[in-house]
Amino acid sequence: MSTTLQAPATVSAPELMLRCWRDDDVDVLLETYRDPVLRARTRDPLVTAADARRWVARNRQGWAAGRRFSFAVCEPEPATGEHRVVACVLLKDVVPGRAYAEVGYWTAASARGRGVASRALEAVTGWAFTRFAASGLTRLELLHQIDNPASCRVAEKTGYAFVEVLPARPPFPLAGHRHVRQRG
Repeated sequence: MSTTLQAPATVSAPELMLRCWRDDDVDVLLETYRDPVLRARTRDPLVTAADARRWVARNRQGWAAGRRFSFAVCEPEPATGEHRVVACVLLKDVVPGRAYAEVGYWTAASARGRGVASRALEAVTGWAFTRFAASGLTRLELLHQIDNPASCRVAEKTGYAFVEVLPARPPFPLAGHRHVRQRG
């Protein structure tokens, strides 16, 4: 679980560091999940420290199983130089021999509208296509609810083409979009 990725700095934004989630991220997870926008779009919002600890542990288990790879997206804090978590990007449902997997992400309220999600998603997309090429991964899918135009913009910015509208299905009350990016 030592994979660390970088999203290069841009003219207007610092380099992002993507790393595995750690036990010391519990407080920042709880703070981030206090955001009503994130809570409304999340199937299992984190409410207690125990919830956050279980979430971090499940992410560790996903890495160990080689099926789910969740990255804490961090940017440098200008005053201290330390990195703070501003988003999450994940690759999930990786199955050897299967041509597709799914990507997803969320951003902290303070990071929205600054290109963090698209830059981090691009880093994970490149890593996934390289890391899992030999096992047959050729397509990544990005799904989001139809009432989330920001996710459409992130998908389009990172080369995930809109493919179809998906019908609503529990636990999501609204229809959604499927975007796809092919390797190469």
